[in-house]
Amino acid sequence: QVNLLESGGGSVQAGGSLRLSCKPSGYIYTSYCLGWFRQAPGKERERVATIDSRGRNTAYADSVQDRFTVSRDNAKNILYLQMNSLKAEDTAMYYCAADSTCLGEFDIWGQGTQVTVSS
Repeated sequence: QVNLLESGGGSVQAGGSLRLSCKPSGYIYTSYCLGWFRQAPGKERERVATIDSRGRNTAYADSVQDRFTVSRDNAKNILYLQMNSLKAEDTAMYYCAADSTCLGEFDIWGQGTQVTVSS
């Protein structure tokens, strides 16, 4: 069974940047779509960004548009999320996930990495 392992979380001041990485414990086929999600305490999980299998098409939540960038390196089998101009409201647990069918159903999940932004 493949698991995903996120890294790169931490604490940063508002306006700062972080880059999250996600690497599977096994092989994630390059045909999989990938995504980043987040969940803050007391809130529902939110889809942050998604990327197609080749990395050509991306989509973002309105709340992070123009501040976050999702990318993937299929040669290294790694997913990234570059987060700039961070805001206090970006504070959450961030999860990466894989969608083996690219039909919008993410069926492989990581355990999350905490991002805390202080104002």
